[in-house]
Amino acid sequence: QVQLAESGGGLVQAGGSLRLACAASGRVFKVFSINTMAWYRQAPGKERDLVADISSGGITTYADSVKGRFTISRDTAKNTAYLQMNSLKPEDTAVYFCAADYRGSRSWGQGTQVIVSS
Repeated sequence: QVQLAESGGGLVQAGGSLRLACAASGRVFKVFSINTMAWYRQAPGKERDLVADISSGGITTYADSVKGRFTISRDTAKNTAYLQMNSLKPEDTAVYFCAADYRGSRSWGQGTQVIVSS
């Protein structure tokens, strides 16, 4: 079982930046490591969409809408993933969720709200 805790959301003006963090905890990481970690977002009335993900080897993928503006990274030793968000736009407003794949199962965090004002 993996528990995920997101942090770093908030209110920011358009053009600003935020850095989200996702800390994974559990009691079995000493034997097996987390595979892919990912960030998703869900705007009101819309589906939850992938923003970016990063493999255990550091390979990243991004949604077209955030390429060049967002950067996903991870600190394997700390079991933490980050999402650096620059040049934020009002359309980036959403609840951002962290996800992690561990031993064939996906775990989700509770989400952190990001609001970008125009």
